[in-house]
Amino acid sequence: MELHIIYTEAEMLISKKSYSSWQEIQKEHDGYKASLGPWHHEQVIDYLSAEYSNLLPSASEQVVAFVGSTMSEWTLSFC
Repeated sequence: MELHIIYTEAEMLISKKSYSSWQEIQKEHDGYKASLGPWHHEQVIDYLSAEYSNLLPSASEQVVAFVGSTMSEWTLSFC
């Protein structure tokens, strides 16, 4: 599954939604700062694990839970 990582002023999200451009993501998210993707969910896990060691639960646990859910977006949680 391909995911986007979305950075806003208030939070960091991962999304299953299919976007045609970053401008489309910006229109949907107040305080938009940047986005990455779409990336395969394994690439998202690798990136988040390398860049954000303070994710709690771990990047892998959060991404796997999100992929297995019916949710379209997931707010990442940090310790």
